[in-house]
Amino acid sequence: MISVRDLRHIGCDSEVTLKKIFARRPGGVLASLFALLLVLPKSGFSQDYQFVSIQNLIEQEVGRVLIPEIYKKLDLTVDIAPMPGKRAQEEATTGAKDGEIMRIFTYGEENPTTIRVPTPYYYLETMGFVRKNSGIRIRSKKDLAKYRLAKVRGVKHTNNITKGLENVFDLKNTETMMEFLKRGRADVALTNTVDGILVLEKLGYKNIGPIEKPLAVLDLYNYIHEDHADIVPQVDKAILDMQKSGEMKQLIARAEAAVIQSLK
Repeated sequence: MISVRDLRHIGCDSEVTLKKIFARRPGGVLASLFALLLVLPKSGFSQDYQFVSIQNLIEQEVGRVLIPEIYKKLDLTVDIAPMPGKRAQEEATTGAKDGEIMRIFTYGEENPTTIRVPTPYYYLETMGFVRKNSGIRIRSKKDLAKYRLAKVRGVKHTNNITKGLENVFDLKNTETMMEFLKRGRADVALTNTVDGILVLEKLGYKNIGPIEKPLAVLDLYNYIHEDHADIVPQVDKAILDMQKSGEMKQLIARAEAAVIQSLK
Protein backbone atom coordinates (compact mmCIF):
# COMPACT_ATOMS: atom_id res chain seq x y z
CA MET A 1 0.00 0.00 0.00
CA ILE A 2 1.29 3.48 -0.81
CA SER A 3 2.34 5.47 2.26
CA VAL A 4 1.42 8.95 3.39
CA ARG A 5 5.02 10.03 2.80
CA ASP A 6 4.78 8.77 -0.80
CA LEU A 7 1.59 10.74 -1.35
CA ARG A 8 3.09 13.97 -0.05
CA HIS A 9 5.95 13.76 -2.53
CA ILE A 10 3.81 13.27 -5.64
CA GLY A 11 3.99 16.20 -8.03
CA CYS A 12 1.91 17.13 -11.02
CA ASP A 13 4.62 15.83 -13.35
CA SER A 14 5.23 12.64 -11.39
CA GLU A 15 5.28 9.33 -13.23
CA VAL A 16 3.05 7.97 -10.49
CA THR A 17 -0.49 8.69 -11.64
CA LEU A 18 -3.64 8.98 -9.60
CA LYS A 19 -4.93 5.92 -11.38
CA LYS A 20 -2.08 3.84 -10.02
CA ILE A 21 -2.61 5.18 -6.53
CA PHE A 22 -6.29 4.32 -6.60
CA ALA A 23 -5.52 0.81 -7.82
CA ARG A 24 -3.27 0.21 -4.82
CA ARG A 25 -5.79 1.21 -2.17
CA PRO A 26 -8.93 -0.68 -1.15
CA GLY A 27 -12.26 1.12 -1.17
CA GLY A 28 -12.26 2.51 -4.68
CA VAL A 29 -11.71 5.87 -6.23
CA LEU A 30 -13.73 7.95 -3.75
CA ALA A 31 -11.97 6.56 -0.72
CA SER A 32 -8.61 7.10 -2.34
CA LEU A 33 -9.45 10.66 -3.33
CA PHE A 34 -10.57 11.39 0.21
CA ALA A 35 -7.27 10.03 1.52
CA LEU A 36 -5.37 12.27 -0.85
CA LEU A 37 -7.24 15.35 0.33
CA LEU A 38 -6.36 14.56 3.92
CA VAL A 39 -2.63 14.23 3.43
CA LEU A 40 -1.74 16.59 0.63
CA PRO A 41 -0.70 20.15 1.56
CA LYS A 42 -3.08 22.95 0.69
CA SER A 43 -0.82 24.22 -2.07
CA GLY A 44 -1.34 21.11 -4.17
CA PHE A 45 0.59 17.98 -4.90
CA SER A 46 4.10 19.30 -4.16
CA GLN A 47 5.87 19.07 -0.81
CA ASP A 48 5.32 22.33 1.00
CA TYR A 49 6.84 23.43 4.31
CA GLN A 50 5.17 26.07 6.44
CA PHE A 51 7.60 28.24 8.39
CA VAL A 52 7.25 31.33 10.54
CA SER A 53 9.39 34.45 10.87
CA ILE A 54 9.36 37.41 13.24
CA GLN A 55 7.55 40.31 11.62
CA ASN A 56 9.02 43.77 11.05
CA LEU A 57 12.71 42.91 11.60
CA ILE A 58 15.18 43.57 8.79
CA GLU A 59 17.27 40.43 9.28
CA GLN A 60 14.11 38.33 9.23
CA GLU A 61 13.08 39.93 5.95
CA VAL A 62 16.47 38.95 4.52
CA GLY A 63 15.84 35.41 5.79
CA ARG A 64 12.50 35.36 3.99
CA VAL A 65 14.44 35.77 0.76
CA LEU A 66 17.22 33.29 1.60
CA ILE A 67 15.31 30.32 3.01
CA PRO A 68 13.13 29.62 -0.07
CA GLU A 69 16.28 29.64 -2.21
CA ILE A 70 17.99 27.15 0.11
CA TYR A 71 15.02 24.79 0.05
CA LYS A 72 14.69 25.16 -3.71
CA LYS A 73 17.99 23.29 -3.96
CA LEU A 74 16.14 20.30 -2.51
CA ASP A 75 13.11 20.73 -4.79
CA LEU A 76 11.09 21.79 -1.75
CA THR A 77 8.82 24.80 -1.50
CA VAL A 78 8.46 27.01 1.54
CA ASP A 79 5.70 29.33 2.72
CA ILE A 80 6.68 31.83 5.41
CA ALA A 81 4.21 33.58 7.72
CA PRO A 82 5.55 36.67 9.57
CA MET A 83 4.15 37.13 13.07
CA PRO A 84 5.13 38.48 16.52
CA GLY A 85 8.10 36.72 18.09
CA LYS A 86 6.30 34.92 20.91
CA ARG A 87 3.58 33.66 18.62
CA ALA A 88 6.17 32.50 16.07
CA GLN A 89 7.93 30.51 18.78
CA GLU A 90 4.69 28.88 19.88
CA GLU A 91 3.70 27.95 16.33
CA ALA A 92 7.11 26.41 15.64
CA THR A 93 7.61 24.57 18.92
CA THR A 94 4.13 23.02 19.05
CA GLY A 95 4.35 21.76 15.47
CA ALA A 96 1.53 24.00 14.24
CA LYS A 97 4.18 25.18 11.76
CA ASP A 98 7.19 23.27 10.47
CA GLY A 99 9.78 25.58 12.02
CA GLU A 100 11.29 29.06 12.16
CA ILE A 101 13.43 30.52 9.42
CA MET A 102 15.93 32.37 11.62
CA ARG A 103 16.88 32.24 15.29
CA ILE A 104 20.06 32.42 17.37
CA PHE A 105 21.89 29.39 18.82
CA THR A 106 20.31 29.47 22.29
CA TYR A 107 16.81 29.22 20.82
CA GLY A 108 17.46 25.53 20.22
CA GLU A 109 18.57 24.95 23.80
CA GLU A 110 15.39 26.55 25.10
CA ASN A 111 13.07 24.80 22.64
CA PRO A 112 13.94 21.09 22.38
CA THR A 113 11.04 20.27 20.03
CA THR A 114 12.89 22.16 17.30
CA ILE A 115 16.10 21.00 15.63
CA ARG A 116 18.81 23.46 14.69
CA VAL A 117 20.22 23.10 11.19
CA PRO A 118 23.92 22.93 12.20
CA THR A 119 25.33 25.49 9.75
CA PRO A 120 24.37 29.15 10.26
CA TYR A 121 23.48 31.05 7.10
CA TYR A 122 23.31 34.65 8.33
CA TYR A 123 24.18 36.71 11.42
CA LEU A 124 23.10 39.68 13.46
CA GLU A 125 24.67 42.22 15.79
CA THR A 126 23.04 43.19 19.07
CA MET A 127 23.42 46.96 19.00
CA GLY A 128 22.45 49.71 21.39
CA PHE A 129 20.97 52.93 20.04
CA VAL A 130 20.95 56.17 22.06
CA ARG A 131 19.98 59.81 21.66
CA LYS A 132 23.08 61.62 20.43
CA ASN A 133 22.84 64.37 23.05
CA SER A 134 22.34 61.95 25.95
CA GLY A 135 25.97 61.56 26.98
CA ILE A 136 25.44 57.81 27.41
CA ARG A 137 28.53 55.66 26.92
CA ILE A 138 28.11 51.88 26.70
CA ARG A 139 31.22 49.74 26.23
CA SER A 140 29.88 46.33 27.33
CA LYS A 141 26.60 44.67 28.23
CA LYS A 142 27.36 45.24 31.93
CA ASP A 143 26.79 48.95 31.37
CA LEU A 144 23.16 48.31 30.37
CA ALA A 145 22.14 47.84 34.01
CA LYS A 146 22.43 51.60 34.56
CA TYR A 147 19.78 52.52 32.03
CA ARG A 148 16.14 52.19 30.96
CA LEU A 149 16.12 49.75 28.07
CA ALA A 150 13.72 49.21 25.16
CA LYS A 151 13.52 46.12 22.96
CA VAL A 152 11.14 44.37 20.58
CA ARG A 153 8.95 41.81 22.29
CA GLY A 154 9.82 38.14 21.68
CA VAL A 155 13.27 38.64 20.11
CA LYS A 156 15.75 36.17 21.62
CA HIS A 157 19.04 38.05 21.32
CA THR A 158 17.72 41.13 23.10
CA ASN A 159 15.84 38.97 25.61
CA ASN A 160 19.13 37.26 26.45
CA ILE A 161 21.20 40.41 26.86
CA THR A 162 18.60 42.02 29.15
CA LYS A 163 17.89 38.91 31.24
CA GLY A 164 17.79 39.76 34.95
CA LEU A 165 17.85 43.52 34.34
CA GLU A 166 15.24 45.95 35.61
CA ASN A 167 13.63 48.81 33.68
CA VAL A 168 13.21 46.85 30.44
CA PHE A 169 10.36 47.87 28.15
CA ASP A 170 8.91 45.55 25.47
CA LEU A 171 7.60 47.21 22.33
CA LYS A 172 5.76 45.69 19.37
CA ASN A 173 8.28 46.60 16.62
CA THR A 174 11.46 48.56 15.91
CA GLU A 175 9.65 51.71 14.74
CA THR A 176 7.63 51.91 17.95
CA MET A 177 10.79 51.30 19.96
CA MET A 178 12.69 54.14 18.27
CA GLU A 179 9.74 56.48 18.78
CA PHE A 180 9.75 55.44 22.45
CA LEU A 181 13.47 56.28 22.68
CA LYS A 182 13.05 59.60 20.87
CA ARG A 183 10.41 60.70 23.38
CA GLY A 184 12.86 60.03 26.22
CA ARG A 185 10.93 57.15 27.73
CA ALA A 186 13.96 54.89 27.43
CA ASP A 187 17.71 55.56 27.44
CA VAL A 188 18.84 52.73 25.15
CA ALA A 189 17.05 50.82 22.38
CA LEU A 190 18.35 47.35 21.52
CA THR A 191 18.09 45.67 18.14
CA ASN A 192 20.16 44.35 15.23
CA THR A 193 22.50 47.02 13.83
CA VAL A 194 21.12 47.02 10.28
CA ASP A 195 17.53 46.87 11.52
CA GLY A 196 18.01 49.92 13.73
CA ILE A 197 19.87 52.02 11.15
CA LEU A 198 17.35 51.37 8.38
CA VAL A 199 14.37 52.11 10.61
CA LEU A 200 15.97 55.37 11.76
CA GLU A 201 16.50 56.37 8.12
CA LYS A 202 12.90 55.51 7.33
CA LEU A 203 11.63 57.59 10.27
CA GLY A 204 14.02 60.43 9.53
CA TYR A 205 15.38 60.54 13.07
CA LYS A 206 18.76 62.32 13.01
CA ASN A 207 19.25 62.59 16.78
CA ILE A 208 19.54 58.83 17.44
CA GLY A 209 22.49 56.63 16.52
CA PRO A 210 24.28 53.39 17.37
CA ILE A 211 26.87 53.07 20.14
CA GLU A 212 30.55 52.57 19.23
CA LYS A 213 30.46 48.79 18.75
CA PRO A 214 27.95 45.93 18.93
CA LEU A 215 27.31 44.27 22.26
CA ALA A 216 27.25 40.83 20.62
CA VAL A 217 27.62 39.20 17.19
CA LEU A 218 25.44 36.12 16.78
CA ASP A 219 25.03 33.47 14.10
CA LEU A 220 21.51 32.77 12.81
CA TYR A 221 20.13 29.31 12.11
CA ASN A 222 17.11 27.68 10.52
CA TYR A 223 15.07 25.63 13.03
CA ILE A 224 12.91 22.69 11.97
CA HIS A 225 10.28 20.96 14.09
CA GLU A 226 11.28 17.48 15.23
CA ASP A 227 8.52 15.93 13.09
CA HIS A 228 10.65 16.79 10.06
CA ALA A 229 14.04 15.77 11.42
CA ASP A 230 14.72 13.77 8.26
CA ILE A 231 15.30 16.90 6.16
CA VAL A 232 17.79 18.57 8.54
CA PRO A 233 20.92 16.94 7.02
CA GLN A 234 19.72 17.80 3.51
CA VAL A 235 19.12 21.46 4.38
CA ASP A 236 22.50 21.64 6.11
CA LYS A 237 24.26 20.24 3.04
CA ALA A 238 22.48 22.73 0.79
CA ILE A 239 23.68 25.63 2.95
CA LEU A 240 27.25 24.30 3.02
CA ASP A 241 27.27 23.80 -0.76
CA MET A 242 25.94 27.32 -1.37
CA GLN A 243 28.55 28.82 0.97
CA LYS A 244 31.39 26.84 -0.62
CA SER A 245 30.42 27.88 -4.15
CA GLY A 246 30.00 31.56 -3.23
CA GLU A 247 26.33 31.48 -4.15
CA MET A 248 25.21 32.25 -0.60
CA LYS A 249 27.33 35.40 -0.41
CA GLN A 250 25.88 36.67 -3.67
CA LEU A 251 22.34 35.77 -2.59
CA ILE A 252 22.75 37.58 0.73
CA ALA A 253 23.96 40.72 -1.05
CA ARG A 254 20.94 40.67 -3.37
CA ALA A 255 18.53 39.96 -0.51
CA GLU A 256 19.90 42.81 1.62
CA ALA A 257 19.70 45.21 -1.31
CA ALA A 258 16.12 44.18 -2.04
CA VAL A 259 15.03 44.61 1.58
CA ILE A 260 16.72 48.01 1.82
CA GLN A 261 15.07 49.14 -1.40
CA SER A 262 11.66 48.01 -0.13
CA LEU A 263 11.95 50.41 2.81
CA LYS A 264 12.55 53.48 0.67
